Amino acid sequence: MVDRVLRPVVIEALLTWEQIRSGVRYNPTAPAVQQDPYPLYDRLRRKDPIHWSELTRGWMVSRYADADRVLRDHRTFGNAGREYGYTPYVSLLDMDPPDHTRLRALVSQAFTPRVVARLAPQIRRTCHDLLDRVDPARFDLIRGLAFPLPVIVIADLLGVPAHHQDQFEVWSREAARSVEPALSGVQVARVRTAFDELRTYLGDLITHYRQHPRDNLLSGLVEAEAGGDRLTSEDVLMTALLLLVAGHETTRNLLGNGVLALLRYPMQLHRLRKEPGLRESAVHEMLRFDAPVQLDGRIARRNTLVDGQPIAEGQRVVVLIGAANRDPDAFDRPNVFDVGRADRRHLAFGRGIHYCLGSPLALLEGRLAVTALLDRFPTLRLLEEPTYLDTVVLRGVRSLWVGR
Repeated sequence: MVDRVLRPVVIEALLTWEQIRSGVRYNPTAPAVQQDPYPLYDRLRRKDPIHWSELTRGWMVSRYADADRVLRDHRTFGNAGREYGYTPYVSLLDMDPPDHTRLRALVSQAFTPRVVARLAPQIRRTCHDLLDRVDPARFDLIRGLAFPLPVIVIADLLGVPAHHQDQFEVWSREAARSVEPALSGVQVARVRTAFDELRTYLGDLITHYRQHPRDNLLSGLVEAEAGGDRLTSEDVLMTALLLLVAGHETTRNLLGNGVLALLRYPMQLHRLRKEPGLRESAVHEMLRFDAPVQLDGRIARRNTLVDGQPIAEGQRVVVLIGAANRDPDAFDRPNVFDVGRADRRHLAFGRGIHYCLGSPLALLEGRLAVTALLDRFPTLRLLEEPTYLDTVVLRGVRSLWVGR
């Protein structure tokens, strides 16, 4: 999406023209924007809510109502052919009906509340096992909890044996980069190598579970059937890879961004300690306030209008989830972090037919991880101000040093 080959002088010229034309420039790779994109989002909503970006060559949608409409209207704004990131396979996220309808119906059978609920005791146990290993006086929450937890959970969900999980973590780290639109040649090569090795490994695991079914997601996907239709081995493989990419880095960022918000708003942290019943709403507020996924792309399937702006068939439309989640027309005091916020209409899990299948698992992981952290560290505090990753689609801190 963002072309890093462009020379800085060309980028500056494009952005200058963009600002003259619209009153605002959109450069998601600027360090200041990566550290804090919300002032830019505010300018976009006020000055040019349907904004043509010269760098991304697409329309950036920043208001909640428009974003909600684009995500829901899959007949006008499709996913197929959107050329999004460097993911070297076609998954549910890249499909439109009828292919999407068929595959999602089958996958949904295996990703049931029963499967997710079964994971709760192990997620809780894993949280405490990971926190047992950290130095309570000073530790990196990302390395100690937020990064390994979702990898372990996904590995267990798929049925990856425990003695293979260290290698699975390495593959996960590289595969998660695939959704980013601006990678170096070296990074792209590492992503592709990770996917090649994952394909081989998971392909062998799928073959094993076809012959020896177990109570895990891979076996469930293999056995799923609807109207006489079954998933092919390639369908199962692509779904497993999607779960790995979509469920790993996003949960890492949910925990990192969310705990950081709690530590920056001590009154909210105190309230959450006093009212544990708010922990589910607190996780939703973490997702709204600093969304792990900041944008989602679509392709216009026909000529259309969004808030009066003509959009031509074939043009890219990018929903700025982070901006929509802070829209004052949709949320009361949107820039205030409120663990008791009752309004859960945030767009962190998307909308419409592509609403995140893994949302129950993400919410469960978030709630259990925050619970374990608050129970184990009654005086948890922030030791260093973090810096954010230099990513465009995903938003998360590099490290989060905390302690008692």
